[in-house]
Amino acid sequence: MGKYVIGIGEALWDMLPEGKKLGGAPANFAYHASQFGLEGMAVSAIGQDELGEEIVEALEEHQLPYHLDRVSYPTGTVQVTLDAQGVPQYEIKTDVAWDNIPYTKELAALAADCKAVCFGSLAQRNAVSRESIGLFLDAVPKDCLKVFDINLRQDFYNKEVLETSFRRCDILKINDEELVVIARLFELPGLSLEEKCRSLIMTYGFRMLILTCGVNGSYVFYEGGMSFLDTPKVQVADTVGAGDSFTGAFVGSLLGGKTVPEAHESAVRVSAYVCTQSGAMPEIPESIK
Repeated sequence: MGKYVIGIGEALWDMLPEGKKLGGAPANFAYHASQFGLEGMAVSAIGQDELGEEIVEALEEHQLPYHLDRVSYPTGTVQVTLDAQGVPQYEIKTDVAWDNIPYTKELAALAADCKAVCFGSLAQRNAVSRESIGLFLDAVPKDCLKVFDINLRQDFYNKEVLETSFRRCDILKINDEELVVIARLFELPGLSLEEKCRSLIMTYGFRMLILTCGVNGSYVFYEGGMSFLDTPKVQVADTVGAGDSFTGAFVGSLLGGKTVPEAHESAVRVSAYVCTQSGAMPEIPESIK
């Protein structure tokens, strides 16, 4: 297998009420996967501006390797507001650096040495990054684990991009609200959540499908079984990055030799801990991992 566990897509600043925090699902995923002894790496693009320099500094502070091309667009930002339950609402700026990730020889070389990659729908809203992500996925080794964390945001998705991504991935990660949107868009049969998930698995041949349902628990559907776990009750600081930490911990545990149920347990513990911390990239205590 390859060396790197890569999150490819958006790199940005979450502008939270208490100040800006490094954000973007790919970096969050790579950071949390790296806490399980893997060579995580964030792949994106940044602007030739102060916010771009600060992303580099923040990733270095978190000791997360990165491949960040500098492009002639501003570094991405997201205005984040939290509701009474600490659930974030996002206003995602457009025409920014991560919309314009170039596919370079250096990026092709990283793809060829990739053990696992996580990508989403948000970074595919613009043709430049969408093409680069597609070329990257085409260039990874056959045994590379490809995770599509669907990550629907605002109106930055369409059926064609979603279906292409479904056909490219081994694992689909989706939450219950996104499943409602997908069920309507793709006219999925069945009444229950499980029936809709099984329909997606049969249609697209996923090795696994992860369904998170917030406080109502989470599921992992896979060949030969299904794992369900309740969501731990914790004192929530905010839920920013919790889903990304779940994905990173799950993949990190799975690549570390854990069974699917064991990886699921680890992912639930890690994401619950992240909810008790401010921001998306807290260090995870060994006892939680």
